[in-house]
Amino acid sequence: MNPLAEISLVIPVFNQLAYTVNCVESLNRAGIGDAQIIVVNNASTDGTAEFLAAHPEIRVVSNETNIGCGPAWTQGARLSSAEWTVVLNNDVLIPAGCLEGLISFAVENKYDVVCPAMREGDADYDWQSHAAEFMKKMKDVRREDIAHGVCFMIHRKVFETIGYFNNFGGYEDDDFFRRARQAGFRLAITGRAFLHHFGSVTQKGMKFKGVMNREHRLRYRKAIGQTWLERKIHQLNQDLRSRWWKQSERRHFGNTLKERRVGGVVEYC
Repeated sequence: MNPLAEISLVIPVFNQLAYTVNCVESLNRAGIGDAQIIVVNNASTDGTAEFLAAHPEIRVVSNETNIGCGPAWTQGARLSSAEWTVVLNNDVLIPAGCLEGLISFAVENKYDVVCPAMREGDADYDWQSHAAEFMKKMKDVRREDIAHGVCFMIHRKVFETIGYFNNFGGYEDDDFFRRARQAGFRLAITGRAFLHHFGSVTQKGMKFKGVMNREHRLRYRKAIGQTWLERKIHQLNQDLRSRWWKQSERRHFGNTLKERRVGGVVEYC
């Protein structure tokens, strides 16, 4: 059985048509049919609606305003009846083997929320060849109990247990991962899957800016009951773990599960 038959993909968009086109085309090349793709269009005005209309098998949710990432993720995820739902930004390129790697890693190791490794920044390299080499070399590398909002695959039992995404104006991924951990679900980033991410194009376009964003941040912290001290301890723990992961992966494999390419130079994170 084709493992890709068990997934649906949810992509929220707000303008940025060129990124959406490249993302969808990369998914098609990677073996994903249009019928598996759900696009939530947050009132784009740049030709996105016309592009989607030319792909009638893509399921489309059309919003009259930009409702942000969290509500759009929920709209799309509610339409998915697949065992696995992949939520991803539109500013990504998905190579062949990435989604199969996510599924095989999750099933074999009993994870419930799984993210691919990624390289952010300029796509001025042969990203498809690099992806194939990377996934072969890094297939056994993982980062435990962590996830990222660029692309994450969720088993349907997670939604059935904790529900969908809250709306904090930009902290919906952190909140969802926190609730998943509290419910006993397992999270990880795996080197068995890789994508290229141009860099927060989707989320920057949808998030609220300035004072409103600060209000959302404060509302989120209040909602989860996080004190200043707890936040600082959490940040310190994350920094220490990230530093250890980076040094260990770089020393043993020459790559890391998160990289950044700027001006032809690769930074390891």
